[in-house]
Amino acid sequence: MKKLCAGERFRNALSQETPLQIVGTINAFTALLAEQAGFRAIYLSGAGVANASWGLPDLAMTHLGDVLEDARRITSITDLPLLVDIDTGWGHAFTIARAVKELIRAGAAALHLEDQISAKRCGHLPGNTLVDFSEMVDRIKAALDAKTDPSFIIMARTDALNVEGLEKTLERISRYEDAGAEMIFLEGAKTLEEYQAAVNAVKVPVLANITEFGVTPLFTTQELAKTGVKMVLYPLSAFRAMNHAAQTTFKTIREQGSQKTLIPQMQTREELYKTLNYFQYEKKE
Repeated sequence: MKKLCAGERFRNALSQETPLQIVGTINAFTALLAEQAGFRAIYLSGAGVANASWGLPDLAMTHLGDVLEDARRITSITDLPLLVDIDTGWGHAFTIARAVKELIRAGAAALHLEDQISAKRCGHLPGNTLVDFSEMVDRIKAALDAKTDPSFIIMARTDALNVEGLEKTLERISRYEDAGAEMIFLEGAKTLEEYQAAVNAVKVPVLANITEFGVTPLFTTQELAKTGVKMVLYPLSAFRAMNHAAQTTFKTIREQGSQKTLIPQMQTREELYKTLNYFQYEKKE
């Protein structure tokens, strides 16, 4: 039986679960954990690449090669379809086209491209600046024209809500859909009514970004389902939890001179080996 392309696997996942939960995986090991937890799709965040792989803030300081390296590692270990954040596409039409081709080669299923200026910022921070409609439309068209796999998905993200308001945001996503965007990523929503309005404005699936410590309340999948949202993204939830656990571990070892009190909170060696399928490797050896 022929193996489905990554984009086809993403579309299948979307048909099997509504809304589709997509969790952020910053590396190959967390992708394995997500798969074993039963998720049908995973995500590689631009902020995750900058923060986790380079120790940098999410201020457009990483590039295509940085993202590709992490994407390849993830797709090499799991068949879960991977959605990849390419920020603003790293420049112009040719760099966007190259990103599309390289991500398809890397085994990704989809990407999202946003309408901020090149020196972008986190969508939940104040002071973001957007490009005009026509420039974002050109970005979308450049991405679509570059597809070497028709199943690969081009998602358009808008950060307009907290810059231009709802009416302009709805106008933007309608224009992005007309340009060929196959899905819409609505960033920075504060109410369920805003999601409902976006869903009503376009025919393509809409994604809700439910990230912690931002402007968007932590709506449940049940609440979002009622608005018609088709995808719910949790971009850095596991990463933040991992960071807190690491901070606690380092502090405890430093102050107590031992990790004994933390043992109940740790993944065991047996659990690690099970995740890695270690004993199958040993059996083959």
